[in-house]
Order: sequence, then C-alpha cells, then structure tokens
Amino acid sequence: MTDTQVNVQESPEDDYALDKELVANVVAAIEAMDAIALDTLLERLHPADVADLLEQIDPSERRALLSLWSMGIDGDILSELEESLREEVIAFLPAGVLEEAVRDLDSDDVVDLIEDLEDQQQEQILEALNDADRVAVEQALAFPEFSAGRLMQRELVVAPQHWTVGEAIDHLRSEDDLPDAFYHVILVDSAYHPVGYVTLGRLLGSPRQTPLTELQETSFRVIPVTQPERDVAYAFNQYHLISAPVVDEDDRLVGVITIDDAMVVLDEEAEEDILRLAGVGGDESLSDRTLETVRQRFPWLAVNLGTAILASVVISQFEEILSQIVALAVLMPIVASMGGNAGTQSLTVAVRAIATRDLTGSNLLRVVRREAVAGLINGVIFAVVMAIIGVLWFGTPLLGIVIAVAMVVNLVVAALAGILIPIGLEKLGVDPALASGAFVTTVTDVVGFFAFLGLAGALLV
Repeated sequence: MTDTQVNVQESPEDDYALDKELVANVVAAIEAMDAIALDTLLERLHPADVADLLEQIDPSERRALLSLWSMGIDGDILSELEESLREEVIAFLPAGVLEEAVRDLDSDDVVDLIEDLEDQQQEQILEALNDADRVAVEQALAFPEFSAGRLMQRELVVAPQHWTVGEAIDHLRSEDDLPDAFYHVILVDSAYHPVGYVTLGRLLGSPRQTPLTELQETSFRVIPVTQPERDVAYAFNQYHLISAPVVDEDDRLVGVITIDDAMVVLDEEAEEDILRLAGVGGDESLSDRTLETVRQRFPWLAVNLGTAILASVVISQFEEILSQIVALAVLMPIVASMGGNAGTQSLTVAVRAIATRDLTGSNLLRVVRREAVAGLINGVIFAVVMAIIGVLWFGTPLLGIVIAVAMVVNLVVAALAGILIPIGLEKLGVDPALASGAFVTTVTDVVGFFAFLGLAGALLV
C-alpha cells in the first residue's frame, strides 16, 4: 500500500446506492493501491451493486480491485454479474477464492453460474462443491437448457400429507440443513408425489393439532421438469405464485422454483425482446468486447442493407419522374418515415402481446381491425396536414393530393404489417422480436415509395 490516502465518504443520498461519487472513490482507491479504503467502500454494498461496479470500471481496474479487496468476491456477486464478465472474473480468481465463493450457494444459483462457462471453468467450480451438491448440479445440467430443471433448486422443505402443524414445526426446528429462504412446506404422498403446499404464515398461525391438509393453498400447481422456463415465468406471473414444486416424468418431486428466479426469467425475456427489436443480440451487454459486439450486430445490419437496396430498386423505377419533379424527392422521405414509425408502434405492441400471450387466435381479428382503423384515422389526419403543407410549399394542389393519399395508404399498411408480420413469423417458429423489424421496415418503405411515386406518375405527368 502507498502513502496516498483516499478520502472515503458516505454517499449523502443512499448508503447502498452505486452513485457516480462512489465509483470515483473506488477508482481512486485502486489507483492509490489503498486496500483499506477499498474495503471500507465496498463492505457496505449489496452484491448486486458490487457487480454493477465491476461492470462499470475497465478491465485493468477490475483486476486490480480483485487483487486488492481483502474481503474477496463471493458467490452472490458472481451470480449478479453479466455472463461475459462473469467468465473473465472467474478466470482471474485464484482457485481457493473461487471455491469459497460458490460453496454456500443454492444449487440453482450454482447452475446459473456455470451453465454458460467453458468446460474447464465448469469443472473447477464443480470440484469446489461437496459430493451431494455436485451431483445435484450435474443432474440439473443434464436437463435441457432454458428448462425448469435448470431453473429449480434442490433445497426444499417437505412434509408427509398426513402430518399435523405440530409435527411439521417440530421437524423444521430439528432440521439442520433448511434452505436459506423458503415460502412453502410441500406436502407429498407415500410415492413422493407433491399433493399440495402450506405457506409458512398459515403454518405458524394455526394450532398444533391442525392437519396440514386443512391449510393447503388453492394456488398449488406443479411444474414439469422439462417445461420451458418462459412458460414457468408466465405461470408465476399469471397465477401469482410464490413458489412451485417441480416434478419428473413420474410426477415425483425433484425440486422447487421460487418467485425470485421466475422474475429473473421475465426480466431477461423482456430485455431480450427490447434488444432484438433493435436488431441487437439478445444477450449483448456493455461489458462485451468490441469484436463480440460487432459479431452480434452485423447480421441484422446486413439484412437492413438488403432491404434498403430493395427500397432503392423501387425508387429507381421512377427515376424519370423524379428528374422532372424535384419536389417528389423532397417529400418522399416523409411518407417512408411516417410509415416506418407507425409500423414500429404496431410491431412493438404485437411482439409484447405475443410474449405475454395476450394476442391469440380468439382476439386476432379484433386487434387487426383496431390497428387498421387506427392507421386509417392517423393516416387521414396527417394526410390533411401534408396536403396543406404540399400546396403551400410547392403551390401544386395535385401534389398535395398525391402525398395525402400515399400517407393514408402507407399508414394503414404499416399498422397491418406491424401486427401480421410478427404473428406470421411466430407461426413459422421464428422469434418475432428478432426478425419483424426488418420486414416491417421493408414493407413500409416499398409500399410508401411505390404509392407516392406511382400516384405522382399517374397524376402529375
């Protein structure tokens, strides 16, 4: 440690907030090689805030922090890190520190931690676990990726269905290895099939002689171990679940999924949809390296280039009229831009409705009709505005009529394309969030240019 002293101050706004001043103080402590100041700054932070901090500083500062910090990184912090950054941190940590970090994690957190790592890093973490935990994690990894089996934890609380409240409480008090956090006591029959569950609140608030079966929750439902995790998250959100038992192909209890894990999946799905709507990789983050960012963005930029060329081909068919009436080149981008924005509005609503299962075959026609009418009304309003602008700007009434009609046509088509294209892609098994944007833009550009220039050719020449 150097003689330089870093001034450590509490954040005036929030003792646990990761603010700009705190990050600057951490960087200053790293540059001064002041381990004491660094410990003081980091010891009050939540693991999620430490993970955010590691993502905000550059790689050299990150490595210096990990070397200086005497308290060391733990499993909770590793669980909060972005996947790409997690690999970098794990590769840097000494074996002993890594083993200590993962030893106290629940099985589902260990699975989430290692499932995307290289084989060598996976084996390094598995070797740090005791035999029982290692078997549980390896069994979870054998399930399909993004399934309930990967999401569940093996640590759960079970009671025979014939027990009373008193027997259950006595069992909980005598058990040395309860999960750190749980919400239900799961009731099972003699074949270890889950038949219900009881919340801790009802358990602790009932007389000892009360049978557990009298306290069962009506919200009880089981999750098949192979069910996709997005369906699991949907069930938690739809039925207001706190936890749910997971069963194998023989309906035997094998684990439990809790609401925190389900909400993480919902958040990831929403974030992925937002990124893909912009043509960005669903797992891209600010900590990705430049080449990785290029690799994820290049494919859809290439698709957009192809669609732009297609729109240019349409424009080239009206080269003669464009050379005669320069005003068309001035107004043409307005038609395409309005159509593109209208299509994006409908597309965003449709993709989210598909993800939340609000858009189904039963309400499809009603939604399509609503979007078409909305596009028509907006098209008429903006058509009147642009007709007036066209007449005042260029002094040609027919030009105002041309852009007005083209505007109405393009906004109606844009609204319909924004709904129908993502639905069609989903029917074909293609993620609508990933592919819809390019197709909707192509439709609105081609239709907008063709309608505007075609009408101009028919009426103005």
